[in-house]
Amino acid sequence: MTASPSPSAPLRLLAVHAHPDDESSKGAATMALYAAAGVDVLVATCTDGSRGDIQNPAVAGQPHPARDMAGARRLEMNRAARILGVRQRWLGFVDSGLPEGDPLPPLPAGSFAVQPLERAAAPLVRLVRDFRPQVIVSYDENGGYPHPDHIMAHRVAVEAFEAAGDPARYPGTGGPWEPAKLYYDRAFSPDRLRVLHFALEEAGLQSPYAGRLAARLEADAEGHIPPAPSHPTTTQIECGDFFEARDDALRAHRTQVDPEGFFFAVSSAMQRRIWPWEDYFLAQSRIPAELPETDLFAGLR
Repeated sequence: MTASPSPSAPLRLLAVHAHPDDESSKGAATMALYAAAGVDVLVATCTDGSRGDIQNPAVAGQPHPARDMAGARRLEMNRAARILGVRQRWLGFVDSGLPEGDPLPPLPAGSFAVQPLERAAAPLVRLVRDFRPQVIVSYDENGGYPHPDHIMAHRVAVEAFEAAGDPARYPGTGGPWEPAKLYYDRAFSPDRLRVLHFALEEAGLQSPYAGRLAARLEADAEGHIPPAPSHPTTTQIECGDFFEARDDALRAHRTQVDPEGFFFAVSSAMQRRIWPWEDYFLAQSRIPAELPETDLFAGLR
């Protein structure tokens, strides 16, 4: 029989991310909030991040990432997890990198994004059956943004959510467990970016969001306005008290995050005042759901 959550079961949250640093830029304050409240929070990192480029000028030329990017990012991930108060597991795949050029080059052989779905999803199915989360969080069909590893992370998260409770699927990966809810992270929701943009302008500060917002509003060659995001926000988690932890976790990823960059354009204090939430879309639920929600575990407590 498929195992399922009971009202008295310890609450467990599994966040599925493509690379080390994604957990800190997407949903980090939510995870820190739940971890501080006693929820068992586990980050599943699909790839080793070995093909990430150095984004922080202060790290450029340092020998460790130049010699062993995956090793440097493993240390960064350990620091970020400690800051957020969460556990973390590696799923063991190699970073696919972000292809550039026209036409785009093929992805590296053996990398995460070129794996057959069942091979890519098997470690996550095993992890779901072992950890037994009621809630899984990952990306939408576009990967949050269209990096091939993010898109594959979405695919394996959906596959694990749907398959882990079926004892006939993925034999040899543990006893069945059926998660109750699957969410897509909306860290870059247009509504949030718009509010942050205008708050910066009203304060006389430069906004890094203007270009993104302009691209969304710009009509195409036939005069059509780009379509609205396919997934609305159904669930907002008020987690402003943990924005500093999120920012500290981001800074822990020194190779990938410029401490003077995009993520830190709006102070934590300003964000708490104008947008103290992190946003999610409830993609699948095996329990009745009343929307909108203010808790990923709504209906499970």
